[in-house]
Amino acid sequence: MSNKPSNVPKRKRQLPGNNPKNNYQMWIILGLVAIIFGVTFFKGAGDTIEVGEKRFRDIVQSNDVRKITVRKTVNIAEITLTSDALKNAKYRDELEKNNRWSLTQEGPHYSYKFLTLDEFSQYYKSITSTEQREKIDYRIDESSDMTGVLLNLGFLVLLVAGFWMLMRRMAGGGAGGQIFNIGKSKAALFDAENRVKITFADVAGLDEAKEEIKEIVEFLKTPTKFTALGGKIPKGALLVGPPGTGKTLLAKAVAGEAGVPFFSLSGSDFVEMFVGVGAARVRDLFKQAKEKAPCIVFIDEIDAIGRSRGRGQMPGANDERENTLNSLLVEMDGFATDSGVIILAATNRPDVLDSALLRPGRFDRQISIDKPDIVGREHIFKVHLKPIKLATEVDVKNLAAQTPGFAGAEIANVCNEAALIAARKDKKEVDMKDFQDAIDRVIGGLEKKNKIISPEEKKIVAYHEAGHAVAGWYLEHADPLVKVSIVPRGVAALGYAQYLPKEQFLYQTEQLLDEMCMAFGGRVAEDIVFGKISTGALSDLERITKMAYSIVTVYGMNKEIGNLSFYDSKQSEYNFQKPYSDATAERIDQEVKKVIDGCYERTKKLLMEHRANLETIATELLEKEILFQNDLERLIGKRPFATQTTYQRFTNGQHKEKENTSEEPAKTDESAAGATPEPAVV
Repeated sequence: MSNKPSNVPKRKRQLPGNNPKNNYQMWIILGLVAIIFGVTFFKGAGDTIEVGEKRFRDIVQSNDVRKITVRKTVNIAEITLTSDALKNAKYRDELEKNNRWSLTQEGPHYSYKFLTLDEFSQYYKSITSTEQREKIDYRIDESSDMTGVLLNLGFLVLLVAGFWMLMRRMAGGGAGGQIFNIGKSKAALFDAENRVKITFADVAGLDEAKEEIKEIVEFLKTPTKFTALGGKIPKGALLVGPPGTGKTLLAKAVAGEAGVPFFSLSGSDFVEMFVGVGAARVRDLFKQAKEKAPCIVFIDEIDAIGRSRGRGQMPGANDERENTLNSLLVEMDGFATDSGVIILAATNRPDVLDSALLRPGRFDRQISIDKPDIVGREHIFKVHLKPIKLATEVDVKNLAAQTPGFAGAEIANVCNEAALIAARKDKKEVDMKDFQDAIDRVIGGLEKKNKIISPEEKKIVAYHEAGHAVAGWYLEHADPLVKVSIVPRGVAALGYAQYLPKEQFLYQTEQLLDEMCMAFGGRVAEDIVFGKISTGALSDLERITKMAYSIVTVYGMNKEIGNLSFYDSKQSEYNFQKPYSDATAERIDQEVKKVIDGCYERTKKLLMEHRANLETIATELLEKEILFQNDLERLIGKRPFATQTTYQRFTNGQHKEKENTSEEPAKTDESAAGATPEPAVV
């Protein structure tokens, strides 16, 4: 809902809170009240005047009764007066006062409630003579009053259903929910009564981030240690990193370690369709936090409300998200800001956050949480392997080396998948083969054992994957091969080759070109062996094209284009303008094609030289379907380059414990248009 334009006359302008469309709960309440009064009015309009024993005797003995109807089911005697009695002021005034239909001749007019029918019959005979009883039409009605029962039952059902619906809307969220507390904060409070049990010991692979967070926790526990030197407590810390790296887990550890009240909520909890609700919830959150100070407030996925202001906004429109962000900015560091409330927030999209939100004074620290290196992965594996019954052959360092680029969530998934696979095979322990299958499951997808593949297609896939294996084996800067398989996996992948990327931060031109040549191995093998090409190289061509354009336009590695980079790290999502002319674009396309054609010819020459090895590996693949690195050494000899893999350096103690490296997911060259992770390009 948006505010009305300012040129609307005052007599027609409505306040947001008074819009009937937004207050339909109030209309439900008014409707129920109207039904109650209506039923009460109409029911009361047709009821009789109830009298006691003495008044009943007086009316009967005064010869003013025309008919008495005894309703046996409800123990009530209904009295109908004679026409002459209705003209008497004694009755007329009373009936007009209590009954709007009092002067009708139909009746009944009065009612008398008794205990039992026998008792009433004896009492009636005792107060009347035989002559009086002959004048009165005395009847006993044994039928039940279904109209009144249905009316009362229907009214009760309607009343209960209406209030049930109303209370459900009040208790739930969404549009129109929480009628009485819609502006209240949805934050979950963790204090001494319901403490979080996760501690820093449960967080592995984030040593640098934990040091930053531990300092905030220590500041809350022993503030004098820092204030004695003139330091001030940080007002906020922003956790930034890819999905699954442990941002929320680290916040849970803070909640378990801090020993102070901890408020937890997500950025979407502030979002509501009503104007002003988000800002009201922000104010209510900080009001509760200040009452509990010192405390910590954790906002997960803060980019839901912290996006840069002014993006995509229509002129003159009211942006509720901006109002919420403005309220958050004021509460975090405004004119009347109180100390004692520390803000923790997490996001995997820091590029879209507003600059005012990121400045010191609001978020004093930005803590980067990247994917763990091989040392961090080893520690994470040790945490997730504690509840699993492991075989003695399981090597944690080997697992860490085989999962480059895996985040903590993916490592936890691998451990769980391995346990499930072992249980499916009725094993008592989880061995290394189960972890290998779990890693393949996470990287390549579910194994399609029953997928029907023709012998011709299987042969094409075998030579395709053999081409990748041979090309990577004889390229110095290519990543070492882990395994090659022609077992179908995932949605469309008929085979894949898995490599173990080096843990490095910088890449040279020769390394990128070798990566492209290795990716071309499958397409070139098909061309050499069959004289035809297939669609199986789709993912390879996608990688090659991206890498070629990166070499020319991003990293300035092309002599013709020069040391120019057309990459803009701060470009918006809707940037339709190229940072170069059409003539430069044509030159870029030409240079990219030269790079790709050169890699293709180089790969073709390489595979022609090692055609015999290509045939050997393809034949072995058709027979065994899966080959490992030691199988390639047995078939075509050792790799002619004396470079150690990451795992070898790690096991030999040459890997630095605190080395700040960057790595990408384990790369797979898949056939049959299967998707594959992008190469390690930085």
